[in-house]
Amino acid sequence: MTYEIKEIDKFKFLEEGEGETLLLLHGLFGAMSNFEHLINHFSKKFKVVVPILPLFDLDIFHTSVGGLEKHVQKFIELRGYQNIHLLGNSLGGHVGLVHVLKHPENIKSLILTGSSGLFENGMGDSYPKRGDYEYIRNKTAYTFYDPEMATKELVDEVFEITNNRLKVIKIIALAKSAIRNNLGDELNQIKQPTLLIWGNNDNVTPPFVGKEFNKLIPNSELHFIDKCGHAPMMEVPHEFNDILDAFLQKQVANN
Repeated sequence: MTYEIKEIDKFKFLEEGEGETLLLLHGLFGAMSNFEHLINHFSKKFKVVVPILPLFDLDIFHTSVGGLEKHVQKFIELRGYQNIHLLGNSLGGHVGLVHVLKHPENIKSLILTGSSGLFENGMGDSYPKRGDYEYIRNKTAYTFYDPEMATKELVDEVFEITNNRLKVIKIIALAKSAIRNNLGDELNQIKQPTLLIWGNNDNVTPPFVGKEFNKLIPNSELHFIDKCGHAPMMEVPHEFNDILDAFLQKQVANN
């Protein structure tokens, strides 16, 4: 499905549907397509908003988790969103966590799936190898339980990014920033109801990471999905949407 990408000032984003705001933050190699099933399902009941994070557009000094969080905050201010259900995958979850800790006032609930912020396995010391398509294909497949999820289209996207020297420098800067920015000591400050959806076969942020988030975030619930890797909303969209649906219904009912 193709979506209309809006552009206002320096912000590019999708906005579909009406209702309370469900704001989605993608990860380091994320794209709009990662959330296709989620957008289709939830835009019938919510205003689904997906800002395209400027992973490669910030100057190198602001290419960090904090730099991305500032972008998200300015975007929310510009659009005037309130009572936001904030969902983040991988690095997007990390950005979401930093945002909730800095600006809790507009966030009604938090949803994390395969989030960094405590621990993540990187792509390996040798990553990324420029020009080695097979290597990139294997690393992309590592994200999923089912390696067939690493379609040619997806691998081509990652390959194009890793073949660009400046983009590689920024990927490494963001990955190092994520590792440095450990939130373990701050998570107990989060007061919002929090949903954790984790793949039982996540190689990047393994199941123990989901358990640790659950232990450290006071008002949180944890759901594991079998035969699922680092991007549950892509790999098992129906199960993911069912869990999220039940959680969001509770939050809307608590108005």
